Amino acid sequence: MTLAAVDAVDRFEHAWAAQRREKRRAVALGAVVLTVCVAASAWMAEVNVRNLVDGIPGAFDYIWRTVPVLRIETFRTDMAEWYWGFGKWSKLLFETVVVAGLATLLAFAIAYVACFPASANLNPNGWSVWIVRRALEVARAVPTLVYALIFVFAFGLGALPGMLAVMVHSAGALGKLFAEVNENVDPRSVEGVQAAGASWWQTMRYGVSPQVMPNYASYALLRFEINVREAAVLGFVGAGGIGEELLLAVRQFIYPEISAIVLMIVATVAVIDIVCERLRTRLMGGANRA
Repeated sequence: MTLAAVDAVDRFEHAWAAQRREKRRAVALGAVVLTVCVAASAWMAEVNVRNLVDGIPGAFDYIWRTVPVLRIETFRTDMAEWYWGFGKWSKLLFETVVVAGLATLLAFAIAYVACFPASANLNPNGWSVWIVRRALEVARAVPTLVYALIFVFAFGLGALPGMLAVMVHSAGALGKLFAEVNENVDPRSVEGVQAAGASWWQTMRYGVSPQVMPNYASYALLRFEINVREAAVLGFVGAGGIGEELLLAVRQFIYPEISAIVLMIVATVAVIDIVCERLRTRLMGGANRA
């Protein structure tokens, strides 16, 4: 091996060792920062490890109380007693799914209209981009439960406040996602439509929408899954659906009824997740083939 080759190998080993030392320092610094952040968060949240450990058996005891007594010899009778309110619960669960579906559909429409003005690469007016983005931030920054409380106060108890609360929050979330998708469109299609004399909205309709609609639909389906779960929880504040019945069972300590309703919600959400996942796969597969 020549002297030049030996010198090159030596420089490489020194550079590699220096990179390894820098990486170790970065990892150590990151670990220290993470530890400090976790410790500060635990202190601010008043986390008590002893209370946490002491409370774990109580949590398992609560879950065990919700497990019904099912005997082989009286299985049908026990199941009928466990799901005595199946008809009523099914109607309330259907109401929850409808609330989530309608809220998602309306949120999709609002987000579709708002996402184009919120895209800096599509909207030349910087001030309107800023205004629309801030409006979407306000819509998604406020928790859904807070919106539900406001709308319950305004419109009274029922499904309408829950639907409005989910719609507003979903519109803000979908609007942001749609705007980010818009930032990755092929500008050649947009320029071609503009060259044909299309207006700004026509450009969005025919130059941008065909490129991004599969992504929009995928995000909307994902949001629908989330909204079904959120709509179930909104019943806790009187916004309709299965949540009200679950809260009633929790407050009255009717443990088997709690597990019956929860299992119905889990099964419904699981079915919706599976169906939406298949639809998303088809949509994105079609988009990739296109």
